Amino acid sequence: MKNKFVILPIIVFFNFLALNSQQIPKQEETLKHMLLANNYFMVKYPDPCQPTFVQTLRPSNIWTRAVYFEGLMAFHAIYPQKEFYDYALKWAEFHKWGLDKGTVTRHADNQCCGQTYIDLYNICPDDPNKIKDIKLSIDMMVNTPQNDDWWWVDAIQMSMPVFAKLGRLTGEQSYYDKMWDLYSFTRNRHGDKGLYNRKDGLWYRDKRFAPPYKEPNGRDCYWSRGNGWAYAALARVMNLIPRKDKHYKDYLKDFLQMSKAIKLCQREDGFWNVSLHDPGNFGGKEGTGTALFVYGLAWGIRNGILDRDEYLPMTLKAWNALVKDCMHPNGALGYMQGRSNSPKAGQPLTYDCIHEPEDFAVGCFLLAASEIYKLK
Repeated sequence: MKNKFVILPIIVFFNFLALNSQQIPKQEETLKHMLLANNYFMVKYPDPCQPTFVQTLRPSNIWTRAVYFEGLMAFHAIYPQKEFYDYALKWAEFHKWGLDKGTVTRHADNQCCGQTYIDLYNICPDDPNKIKDIKLSIDMMVNTPQNDDWWWVDAIQMSMPVFAKLGRLTGEQSYYDKMWDLYSFTRNRHGDKGLYNRKDGLWYRDKRFAPPYKEPNGRDCYWSRGNGWAYAALARVMNLIPRKDKHYKDYLKDFLQMSKAIKLCQREDGFWNVSLHDPGNFGGKEGTGTALFVYGLAWGIRNGILDRDEYLPMTLKAWNALVKDCMHPNGALGYMQGRSNSPKAGQPLTYDCIHEPEDFAVGCFLLAASEIYKLK
């Protein structure tokens, strides 16, 4: 009979141990990892104005470098350093605060740099020319009827936060309204039934990967980083728009549904596979999607949107895996999928294979770390 009375406390004790087996890292530890990764990048690429190599040489204000600067600005927000600001400012001034393909571009990849231009303007709002070109490009979209510009899931992260940032900066509802029009078209209408599968809570990369396309195991194809882009974008947008905005609850619903889906397909080692529903199709550790999931998960926990007991252990497991398995002693990051649009692209992924360009991988890592740093 005696044993009967100790079973429940023992179970509770072991549940407590399991929940707390992954402790939130000390801020100085997270900061050390951020400094290491960022210093590696800035030493390797001392001139941010130099072209970036994406199959061929391209201007450095394209999306790959812009995502790095998203991460750098998130880093700067928690650890403001003159060298970070000067590095970003030099990049923006070299490009004359402009967009690849100019103000008439509707392509989200070309607008991604606007996220950092707006951040820099908010730090020092001395000259409206800093945001003139990105505002002209986005205003053109606001004032024209088409809503089918975001035909691939990456576009949601590249451009959607720009609309949210301009809406917050100007107080104009039209930015939020157009942002929803573009997002909902991609979500519900692009291709046949939209790129978001409500049943699974995950996104197809583009219409080529929607059914009848299947992975080798017969399941739908959900690319890790593509879903990471969407998940991070939802967090970034909800962090900016008013909670009373008429579509805040719609974004929140998608974020919560995605969170459940992400939890179900996390690997035992903390990573996510490049193919979320087919671990046999180039299965293995992948850091960029994992970092973007960590960013969104930690943001959701920190803001009371995700249940802490349910989501904190998996978030910390993923973060610890990134630091332990991806980070080299010099700050380089392995297991990061290179420029790609599907599970098979940008392979192979190994600890020692550092894909060019690596700028966006560092940006994803810094975004993740910035939210881990804020956890308490």
